[in-house]
Amino acid sequence: MPTTTEFLTPVLALVAWTFVMWIWMYATRIPAMKEAGVDPQDAAYPGTWAHRLRPGVRSVADNYNHLHEQPTVFYALMFFAALTGGGDGTALALAWVYVGLRVVHSLVQATFNRVVVRFSVFALATLVLMAFALREALRIAG
Repeated sequence: MPTTTEFLTPVLALVAWTFVMWIWMYATRIPAMKEAGVDPQDAAYPGTWAHRLRPGVRSVADNYNHLHEQPTVFYALMFFAALTGGGDGTALALAWVYVGLRVVHSLVQATFNRVVVRFSVFALATLVLMAFALREALRIAG
């Protein structure tokens, strides 16, 4: 059995990756806004000016937003498992696979952004998360 700290390390890793994407987003977005002549006040209403930015810049921002969607289920599941005795080696392996797939998803979306590749990675990550959730549900049902 991993310690609680070892078990929750994938949570910290995905949080850290989210901040990497935040830095990447603003490192590309601010110069792109200047280049496109977007007044910062125009950003008061999301989506009304994004079409004026290069697709690659939008993709990084889209991915940052994606890291605040499905991964919230991962975070809840990890803390559920940790607090209820489900933090074993198999759960830890599933967690690391999920985190790795989310990083790959980010890199695909923020670089070459092939939808078929991105969706495949997303679907695989979702299946891993679903397997983890089902495993926890079966464990609790006992």
